[in-house]
Amino acid sequence: MDLNFTTAEIAFRDEVRRFLRDNLPADLSDRVRSGAELGKAEMERWHAILNAQGWLAVSWPVEFGGTGWGPVQRHIFEEECCLADAPRVVPFGLQMLGPVLIKFATPAQQREYLPRILDGRDWWCQGYSEPGAGSDLASLRTRAVRDGDTYVINGQKTWTTLGQHANRIFCLVRTATEGKPQAGISFILVDLDTPGIEMRPIRLIEGGYEVNEVFFTDVRVPVSRLVGQENQGWTIAKYLLSHERTNIAGIGFSVQAFEQVKALARQVRADGSRLVDDPLFAARLARIEIDLEAMKITNLRMLVDAQKQGAPGAEASMLKIKGTVIRQALGDLARRALGPAAAPFPAEALDGNAALVPPDHARNAMKYFNNRKLSIFGGSNEIQRNILTKTKLGL
Repeated sequence: MDLNFTTAEIAFRDEVRRFLRDNLPADLSDRVRSGAELGKAEMERWHAILNAQGWLAVSWPVEFGGTGWGPVQRHIFEEECCLADAPRVVPFGLQMLGPVLIKFATPAQQREYLPRILDGRDWWCQGYSEPGAGSDLASLRTRAVRDGDTYVINGQKTWTTLGQHANRIFCLVRTATEGKPQAGISFILVDLDTPGIEMRPIRLIEGGYEVNEVFFTDVRVPVSRLVGQENQGWTIAKYLLSHERTNIAGIGFSVQAFEQVKALARQVRADGSRLVDDPLFAARLARIEIDLEAMKITNLRMLVDAQKQGAPGAEASMLKIKGTVIRQALGDLARRALGPAAAPFPAEALDGNAALVPPDHARNAMKYFNNRKLSIFGGSNEIQRNILTKTKLGL
């Protein structure tokens, strides 16, 4: 099943397909298809190609250098990029901080930071979670104390994704302790080369390195780096998280993974059968396809509402829940399809049986472990259900 696009939307989809066919480097798409980890230079290379086309900041208004696309165009672009095995666009500057700066920053801050996000001079990472403040973000303890024209920051952030590549970090810090915990939080921008900052890698269960711990010891940051008003950072935090949770749904990635699982299920196995012909496997695949198509439509409805209201509402929590459940279910189905070849070992550890692993799926088996995080980061799915219960059901 596919969405019923208008003639103009079909023409736009064809334009996107032509662009990807003519401009997506084959070596990048090959690495994405095989599940290989991309380095910073490779991600920046695709970033620059999109920026040259004017298609990088898909959710920004035209006056700030964005595309000005509507929700359907953004949906089409994301899906086609994933189906073409294009590298993902790193979201922290473009999809998280950018909208925050456009809504809350001063004109001077917008002029300073937004162009640098577009041309790749700045790579941002996110400083939200702490060892004792993950889904319960309001309990964060990193302090920023005002000292004349600077803030002095002390504390620790964790799970800082791709921080090893970044030169700047946007942080939530505590600037007051009176009243509700949410009332004393501020949103501040920090250069990572500032004295007193230390970043340490965290190795993941599948052996990868994409997250970090960040330590702040008497880090001095100009007051001009404060976004919005002091102690009003919780409003900004919620605005950013609504964008993050919509993106975490990862519809394009699910479409890509679904097509890969279907291709794997069509392959003839050693016993001459195909998984796609197995009734139980086919039923599981069909259930995911139904859920995925329903989520596409729900996503478009929410994007239209967000376009009118300026930000996704609490419904973004529903997308986050359903999107992550679907992505994990697809990973589980791929693992079942690969059978023994899904074991988390390099090919040389398979005792000469590396041929059991289809080339395009060799590394993707490892994603099963990495994707366990999807239902936790960005606010755990349990927290998202609480948000929906309170805001939509009034319980």
